[in-house]
Amino acid sequence: MMRTIEILLVIIIITAAFLISAFFAVLPSPRQVSPINLRRLALTTLQTMDVDYDLSQTVFKSSDDPAWGGLQIALSACLPPNVIYNMTVYEVQSGNQLYTVIKSISNAENLGISSDSATYLAASSNVTFKVTPEKIGESQGGVTLYILNCSDANGWWITGYTAQSLAEDLKQALSPYFKSTIMVQNTTQLAKILNGTALQNETVQNAVVINTEGEAVPIPAGYYASSGVGYDSTHTSYARYCHTLGLRVRQYNWTWISIVGYPLYYVSNTGLFPSEQNTWGIYGMKNVEAAGLNAFLRGIDNQSYTYDATWITGEPGIVYLSSQASYYCNYYGIYPSPYQTATRALPDSILSTYHLSQSFAIFNKVGNWMAGSVYKNAGSGSFIALGLTRSSDIRLASLGLLCAYKPRLFRSDYTVNGTSRLVVLQLGQAGSV
Repeated sequence: MMRTIEILLVIIIITAAFLISAFFAVLPSPRQVSPINLRRLALTTLQTMDVDYDLSQTVFKSSDDPAWGGLQIALSACLPPNVIYNMTVYEVQSGNQLYTVIKSISNAENLGISSDSATYLAASSNVTFKVTPEKIGESQGGVTLYILNCSDANGWWITGYTAQSLAEDLKQALSPYFKSTIMVQNTTQLAKILNGTALQNETVQNAVVINTEGEAVPIPAGYYASSGVGYDSTHTSYARYCHTLGLRVRQYNWTWISIVGYPLYYVSNTGLFPSEQNTWGIYGMKNVEAAGLNAFLRGIDNQSYTYDATWITGEPGIVYLSSQASYYCNYYGIYPSPYQTATRALPDSILSTYHLSQSFAIFNKVGNWMAGSVYKNAGSGSFIALGLTRSSDIRLASLGLLCAYKPRLFRSDYTVNGTSRLVVLQLGQAGSV
């Protein structure tokens, strides 16, 4: 009985304490319980008003322009009725006085005891954002870019494109990074640079050569197609020409780029082989098959010519850009698909066989297959191969080349007086809830 009375007394005491506390408690106002985030509201309002660049255009007008009235109407329409504001526009200057007031608009004399603000930087319409690329090899006098645009040669595995259209696109994308960009218009001009002869007073040594013919490579007539230099009469093959190409890459310290497929699988010259075709109806071409790539790699490594028709590439299937390549996609603004299909990937065994180092991986390695990489010989010369399934994507060739040399980009900024204005929107709340 006593325990029951004790429990009742405890209940009465607790209830009385709760009632007394509720009577004397001072509850916060709804505004304090759930306040408006004034800073976020201010920034959102500024972004909304500049979605069509109306804000950026207006803040550069004279202070008596009617557009300011329209801006104030838009500002009032964007904000809740109980929100008061003050918008001040400053001109950004250099020197001791960094900001100068241009104009201020408001719907109240003051913003009360609490307020918050957001800032927005607007650029004038006559300001353009520029990026100036560093010239590759600029400190050593600059590097020449040769793009094979041979009108007397046909390509293969560049389905949907012509070598000439690819050459023009590559020139537009890459010429800003080079001191000289030379379009090699025919196989006669190709023979000249293979002999070390400049076409336009450019530097032949240390150049970059992009083959736009895909799995085929242009071959000059005459010396480079003759027996002992280009033609292997014993095996009735032009694999010896591919070996000579490798020797020239080493001799001149070139970077040779194959944009798609199995490199140097055909040689092409419409004048030299007018009635020959590659078994797929493309005339002016001769099959070299796997012996061409093997001979080329031996040439880069300064190994003697040997006819070897062993097929060395593999089919890893879907391959993905490496993390480094993805980083440089953002840096250079080149955005190919992050995954590709590779059916002509090179094996990692070529690294030891031909004294090559993988200086940059465009795609992640799959097993022992390398679908796209930059290879550098221990002696001299480099080779970029993209063993992907047709058709070619020159964005990958461009990315691989830039990743090989990593030229810097110099971006402009807004430092000139009168080109930037700072907009400050300060908000407060009026009335009671």
